[in-house]
Amino acid sequence: MIKKATSPTILGVLVLFFGMFAGVFFLRNAQVFRIGASADAAPKDIRISNITDSSVTITWSTDKQTVGMLNWGSKENDTSRLEIEDSNNQKYYNHNISLTGLTANTNYFYKINSDGTAFDNGGISWKFTTGAALDISKNSILLSGNVINASGNPEKRALVYANVNSYLLSTLTSDTGNFVFQLGSARTADFTNYTQIDLGGTLVQISVTAPPDGVASAQIFPQSGNPAPAIIIGQVYDFRSSPVNNQGGSPNAKLNLPQDVVSQSKFDVSTPSSTPKPTSVILESLQQGETVTTNQPQFFGKGPGGEKITISVHSQNPITATVEIPKNGSWSYSVPTNLDPGAHTVTISWIDTSGITRFLTRDFIVKAGEAPAFTASQSGSLTTPTPSASGAATPKATLKPSPTATSTAMPVPVTGDLTPTLILSIMGVLVIAFSFTVWKYA
Repeated sequence: MIKKATSPTILGVLVLFFGMFAGVFFLRNAQVFRIGASADAAPKDIRISNITDSSVTITWSTDKQTVGMLNWGSKENDTSRLEIEDSNNQKYYNHNISLTGLTANTNYFYKINSDGTAFDNGGISWKFTTGAALDISKNSILLSGNVINASGNPEKRALVYANVNSYLLSTLTSDTGNFVFQLGSARTADFTNYTQIDLGGTLVQISVTAPPDGVASAQIFPQSGNPAPAIIIGQVYDFRSSPVNNQGGSPNAKLNLPQDVVSQSKFDVSTPSSTPKPTSVILESLQQGETVTTNQPQFFGKGPGGEKITISVHSQNPITATVEIPKNGSWSYSVPTNLDPGAHTVTISWIDTSGITRFLTRDFIVKAGEAPAFTASQSGSLTTPTPSASGAATPKATLKPSPTATSTAMPVPVTGDLTPTLILSIMGVLVIAFSFTVWKYA
């Protein structure tokens, strides 16, 4: 009997081989079977900011609220360190993660994990380089303000950027829509020194990203920026002609007495006098540039009883609180969370009896817990003056949290499961064997 080889059987084997290898390829690389993965989770507007010799901030936005993480390291082929944006796996539109305890003048590499899917820069990791080691800046120049939406409500967790002489600063607004920048920490474009700032001549470019509400931008001189006028999402502002306002320091007043005042004492020393009540807010617990040895410092001082003061601590994660001064005139406030070692600024603001907003500012240094730490909150050698990651975000295999990462939340779903591929491979082998048997004995 003459054996006949049927073409349809051979063609079926070829199709099966092609389908099997195509399935393996897409499962491993494109994740076409990744349930829930969507373009809405892809990171957009990736920027590197707040570059120092030991820290950096990486920010991005997504079209939907997602859980954000970073995998990073000092080698391009080893980005195994994990930073989680929120230990409770909260989902946000704006994402802000800071890395601290880095080494000066060192290259670092990172990938972004958004809702369980890893993204990189077209198949390679993104890169940044830390700046030169510098002493802590003693120049205190604050830029503060408030961001609201078109309805007049505060924009929470809006990403605010300040570009100063091609150096990018970033922060998130508080629950009340407030933000604070320490312009004195801004560096030169090559990150080797602190930039020179002219209060009336250095233009600061402010940009705000607040999805899904929109964006806003403004330009202002530092002399008019503490506080800057309110920024409404959807608007573009030019504040260069704004009047000069208080740039911090102790409040002061000038008293003009009539020229005919007789220079003699008016006090009645025969009657004991009580301690005069304070007419302005003062900070007693902290001197300018003082070093504190606790991660949770307490601020206290004096002020008019019943006066409400706003206390803002400018840190990796800005802290803002409102305190009402008791009737006895003594107030106090303790920072609720640990501050990272390094330079910080506290600003106290209030409205005096004439309706003018006053500011009191102190710079201080936290020395407690100086061991290198890698904490998630809220940057390097870049190709443009305003650092931003280039290239479209490319999804990769899911990054699994390392054993050292601490999180009480549910683990991120693992993608790229090879079980379907193994089943498909076994089925393919069986079909091939069956096809070969049919072809041989047909």
